[in-house]
Order: sequence, then C-alpha cells, then structure tokens
Amino acid sequence: MRIDKFLNAVNITKRRSVSQDMIASGVVLIGDAVAKASKNIEVGSIITINYLESSKKYRVLKIPTTKSTPKSLQNEYIEEIV
Repeated sequence: MRIDKFLNAVNITKRRSVSQDMIASGVVLIGDAVAKASKNIEVGSIITINYLESSKKYRVLKIPTTKSTPKSLQNEYIEEIV
C-alpha cells in the first residue's frame, strides 16, 4: 500500500490530500529516508512525522485491506513509538 493511502487509511491524517501535502513537504520519513507518495509501506516499517514543534514515530503492524478503518481499530495497524 502506498504511504499516502496508508496514512489516510489508519486515521493519521483526515484526507489523502493532506497526506500527499505532508509527503511533498518532506516531513514524512520511512526509516531514515524522506518518503515519496508512491513509496510502498511494509509491515515493520517505521514512519516518522515531523510536526512544527515535535515528531511522532509509528511502527506498522498490519496493512489495512479496506480504504478506511475505524479509529477504534487504529492500534491493530500502527503502534506509536516513544
């Protein structure tokens, strides 16, 4: 699954266009590399999102098979790393 689709499907962003804008701005990293929207995500990947005053890291646990997942099931797909 593409990174822009993944961020939207697991409710990290509200819209896919927001995901694409974040990726185009260079604030989304997969591992230590700046992500491109077409980059495919895999189980075990580490996603880092650099916000203005902080950053968050997520570990991919599972790839969703549907376009969107309920917010209550977000923990099945990603794990926030502290």
